[in-house]
Amino acid sequence: MSSGKSDEDGLRAAIGRKGSFLGTMRAVAWSFFGIRKGKGYEEDVSQLNPVHVVIAGVIGAVLFVLTLVVLVKWIIGSGVAS
Repeated sequence: MSSGKSDEDGLRAAIGRKGSFLGTMRAVAWSFFGIRKGKGYEEDVSQLNPVHVVIAGVIGAVLFVLTLVVLVKWIIGSGVAS
């Protein structure tokens, strides 16, 4: 069983990682497609800031939903669906 102090130190170390936000967005985009090489995944895990991952995931999810809404409105508006 791990102590609370070591968990807190691990979280602070993870948050202090210097991974770029653009790199995080790229990693999140790969995860949306569900394809990633094992080596790339290991690099991501060691470099990405978890706060950036959460923010990038929310941005990715919002963009995905907005894309679906626009696509559905376009299909319905074109008359193909009727």
